[in-house]
Amino acid sequence: MASLIATAIMKSPNVGESLSGIFGSVSLTAWICLLLPQLITNYRAKSADALSMKFLFIWLLGDVANLSGALCTDLAPTTIALASYFCFADLVLISQCSYYNAINARRRSRSTERRRHASTATQDTDATAVSDVTEATEHAPLLRSDSIGLPGSHRRHSMRRRESTLDPLTRVFTGEDDTPDPSPWLHNAVSLVAVWAVGTAGWLVTYKMGAWDMDDSPAGDGVVAAEPVAVLGMVLGYFSALCYLCARIPQIIKNYQEKSCEGLALLFFLLSLTGNFTYGGSVIAYSQEKDYVIRALPWLIGSLGTMLEDSVIFVQFRLYSPERRQAKTTGVA
Repeated sequence: MASLIATAIMKSPNVGESLSGIFGSVSLTAWICLLLPQLITNYRAKSADALSMKFLFIWLLGDVANLSGALCTDLAPTTIALASYFCFADLVLISQCSYYNAINARRRSRSTERRRHASTATQDTDATAVSDVTEATEHAPLLRSDSIGLPGSHRRHSMRRRESTLDPLTRVFTGEDDTPDPSPWLHNAVSLVAVWAVGTAGWLVTYKMGAWDMDDSPAGDGVVAAEPVAVLGMVLGYFSALCYLCARIPQIIKNYQEKSCEGLALLFFLLSLTGNFTYGGSVIAYSQEKDYVIRALPWLIGSLGTMLEDSVIFVQFRLYSPERRQAKTTGVA
């Protein structure tokens, strides 16, 4: 998505270009930090059940198309490096999710097999054996709820079961305290303020270092080279935008089906919203010329369209929050 941000730092800035540079720097900061909250959340829960793998794979496909477009159109090295980072970060998150999914699937399979054997044993043993099996199964009520509970219940039970096995000091040290965060939106807002501060400071540092005093060049002005390359770049840009727009749909459907967002990092989607918003602002602030906007259109569609889908996920976070679920259970309005 950052295919046009780098063009803003290739010449002495006016007001619009300065604003574009600040937005672009904030966007880069948000994208670099994007996956960290979800990686940490998965690690703490030792589970990735909350994430849709379709979401991650389609997102990776969009980032690969974005990188291919950057390479084909010979964009600035910083742009290519950032697009490469996107692909690498996607692969890290996919690898982590695949690992936890495989581990937990084997664990659930072994648990199901043990219950099956226990059930068979009760049919062929005397009353004493039946009593022993009953006593053994009393220690695994949460495992049984994984297969017969409500949608999303296995995710909540597995997270709580892991928390319960940790001593209080370990929970505090690792941040896995089972006490719910009373103000998650406030704490995440503080994190976003930090992203804005770091991004703005990064732009100021590059300005003081003279990065904005470089002479204009054809590549810096974003001049389109050969016509076939330009067409290929636009095709890849629109394909990348389509992937970004489609990626959120499986995650939204999964949240709706399970009536839960537990296990998803709210900051992950807030950083995505910030990165898309500042990227769009950077592109528009840099230039409002028709030709420039047309060339930037696929990336703008991908960014602004994804913001709408992220807004749907924010509504799901609110609707499926533990507090709201508890209020419905207790009958409190």
